[in-house]
Amino acid sequence: MAFRDVAVKLISHVYWHHKEEFMYNEDTYPYWTLFAVEKGRFVYGIGEQKGEAGFGDFVICPPHTGFRRRTLEPLSFHFLHFVWLSEPSSEEASSWRGKLVIKDVERLASNYHYLKKLPGWDEESTLHKQYMLSDMFRLVAMEREYKDELTTETDILMEKARKYLSNHAYGSLSLLHLAESLGLTPVQFTRRFRRAFTQTPSEFLNELRLTRARHLLEGSTLTLDAIAGNCGFENGFYLSRVFTQKIGMAPSVYRSMYRV
Repeated sequence: MAFRDVAVKLISHVYWHHKEEFMYNEDTYPYWTLFAVEKGRFVYGIGEQKGEAGFGDFVICPPHTGFRRRTLEPLSFHFLHFVWLSEPSSEEASSWRGKLVIKDVERLASNYHYLKKLPGWDEESTLHKQYMLSDMFRLVAMEREYKDELTTETDILMEKARKYLSNHAYGSLSLLHLAESLGLTPVQFTRRFRRAFTQTPSEFLNELRLTRARHLLEGSTLTLDAIAGNCGFENGFYLSRVFTQKIGMAPSVYRSMYRV
């Protein structure tokens, strides 16, 4: 399943440092749960699946499913709950269950580094945490798609482009001018960015903007036009069209489902 078909929403995130042992040998959770190990090792069991995990491994458990675990050495790990915005088929869901191995450990370590720097749940921290979770899933999908063709070589120019897009996502931004500033044609820029991050610059930009739009739909009473203005979209109509296409439901429906 290509990453463009994966849409997840972060529910909670806790970082545990040097945890000697789990409080319970088995537990269940109401959401999908991700154990992302930064240091140390533990053994786990999910139904009939069992194994050992350490740095470079994700262990994902579906909701309402017994999660057995025991530390082998002190653990430092990220503990995340998430939900699917587009519910996967049973076959797809099974491919996201159990241990997933990440080869690009440099990019993974970078995600962990930034997750640790975002302890709060203010708007900016939440947006960045959501992006880190999405990128972690992207790593899995990217390595599944390219398998042995994938290398960990970093495209410095595209990292620069991604940073620029992240810093200017919610204002007036021209991808054409960005490509020219990088010394590339728009086609070259799109191909090279997709090769580096498995999505086009416009897809990456929309992902950032839609993450902020979801946050504002959940936590404010702003009109759709006002939310569009805060997220870099031209107007509420265009935001509604992109939101419905990418998230699978209209903004009004999303707001009614996720607002408390």
